[in-house]
Amino acid sequence: MKYADFLQKGGTIGCVAPSFGCNTQPYRAAFENAQKKWKAYGYQVDLGPNCYAGSGIGISNTPSACGEELTDYYLSDRNDCLISCGGGELMCEILDHVDFSTIAYARPKWFMGFSDNTNMTYLLATLCDTAAIYAPCAAAYGMEPWHASLRDAMDLLTGKHLTVHGYPKWERESLKDEENPLAPYHVTEKRVLRCYPGGQDGLDGDLLSGEEIGEVSFQGRLLGGCMDCLVNLLGTRYDRTTRFLEKYRRDGIIWFLESCDLNVFGIRRAMWQMEHAGWFRYVKGFLIGRPLCFGQELMGLDAYGAVLEVAARKNVPVILDVDLGHLPPMMPLIVGSVGKVSVKGNEISVRMQLR
Repeated sequence: MKYADFLQKGGTIGCVAPSFGCNTQPYRAAFENAQKKWKAYGYQVDLGPNCYAGSGIGISNTPSACGEELTDYYLSDRNDCLISCGGGELMCEILDHVDFSTIAYARPKWFMGFSDNTNMTYLLATLCDTAAIYAPCAAAYGMEPWHASLRDAMDLLTGKHLTVHGYPKWERESLKDEENPLAPYHVTEKRVLRCYPGGQDGLDGDLLSGEEIGEVSFQGRLLGGCMDCLVNLLGTRYDRTTRFLEKYRRDGIIWFLESCDLNVFGIRRAMWQMEHAGWFRYVKGFLIGRPLCFGQELMGLDAYGAVLEVAARKNVPVILDVDLGHLPPMMPLIVGSVGKVSVKGNEISVRMQLR
């Protein structure tokens, strides 16, 4: 696995928009404030041509323009890392215009983003054997003040710390809007982890909650992202997942998964599809983020049953309602690194090793 050099003081943050850009409010104001904050911390900023674009469908510009921007800025010596402007809907359509073969042999560079940016964070690892950071997109860094999760993401990017912890509370409803573009996360809900400890065959064991959880630990290569994007890639020519799994089978895999548009049945179908594609062959454990459909129940199925029908059969720890994904805050994770997950009661930490 290849790892980029960490961002140094005085270094340049490149911003690109392979998914949505920051052309509308509140994202434009937040993105502009993020640039001011980065500069105040001693960094330079290099903006790609699509950062303020909004002419595309589900992305900032045409697929070719977005793919060319991403390739050019990844290969450029004018910046030291890349942060995506935002998530979106159709980043998959730019992939035919991204030169992954050249990127795979280029000097590695950190790319940071989440959600639709799974199309880059996941493929950098599985196609190019290059690590990436699954973490908030650029506009989030314009909030005042920064949430601890944003400081953690910057600490990963700069190499200050390689261990992240869960956060006490999470946001169910955002206060960020056109009148309040710099609003911080509105954290009102107490984090309560849930754990299926493994060691049983199927769903016969108990789903533990909060302080019921004893000490649980497991280790493996961190791989995953937004399930909506992952199952869209599955079976395409960009799906080299099984090759990646075989290469790192001795390490095993920790799958971290979260979802955006999927309802509970969509999540269950996605888990079924990944299982039947052989993606969970060497799994050592699962980290499941709170889905955007948190609390939904359809025809007797909730988000826990949607995941556990497949995950519980693997007889490995499954940690649910983790700080990952679309209900912030989220723990930033280095895709492709070796992670050691430690859970005790309602506390969780992930220590990442770059090897």
